[in-house]
Amino acid sequence: MTRTARILLPLAATALLVTAWHVAATRVGSTLLFPPPGSVVLGAVETAAGGRLFGHIVASLQRFAIGYLGGIAIGVPLGLLLGLSVHARSAFDPIIQVLRPISPIAWFPLFTLWFGIGELPAIAIVFTAAVYPVILTTTSAVREVDPLYLKVARTFGDSRAGTVARIILPASLPGIAVGLRIAVGTSWVFIVAGEMLGVTNGLGYLIIDARNSLRTDLVLVAIVIIGALGLGIDRALRLAEARVRRHWGGAA
Repeated sequence: MTRTARILLPLAATALLVTAWHVAATRVGSTLLFPPPGSVVLGAVETAAGGRLFGHIVASLQRFAIGYLGGIAIGVPLGLLLGLSVHARSAFDPIIQVLRPISPIAWFPLFTLWFGIGELPAIAIVFTAAVYPVILTTTSAVREVDPLYLKVARTFGDSRAGTVARIILPASLPGIAVGLRIAVGTSWVFIVAGEMLGVTNGLGYLIIDARNSLRTDLVLVAIVIIGALGLGIDRALRLAEARVRRHWGGAA
């Protein structure tokens, strides 16, 4: 596919979607129930002019970054341990497999009891959504390292720590990068849910506040921004993943 086609096709699809949105809103006939694109744009301009919209975006990104990076900080070392140690994997894998399918939302009542109302429960939800994909993909990436690399390291008398740092971790990076991208998608979804209770800013808070004020145009403003930011974060991680794969010899 040519570069022009890669640019024009998404633009054409977006224009078609906006047109369909406008037609559907016109048929409904009530801007309260279903605001047209023009009303949403005006709502975005109104909110942005007062500086509130930027503040909500920054608050959500900060909570997301803390929870997501915390998931990486715990998930990558734990995944390395599980991938390297059969005994650790036998001990902890059943526990992880039991906890992994539980929705982060199910933990919210306990998070509010443990951490109170405010920032920490929202961050904890993002952390919970991010950490399991990172653990599982890191474990899988470590286990898939070519055994020949390990034999060469033993032949040259490399230490265990040196083998991990110079062979296992670099060889696992493409697989770990995939897990980081998966974790972005899952954790970004739940930041909005975490912000719908107990915080006074953020895009999730904006949705609840706009609903209570019967400002459905602002609800859609927040929804569109959430989608756009999610797309931007995913594209940034995709570029980083491609660079890791090229650098370490994987297919881009």
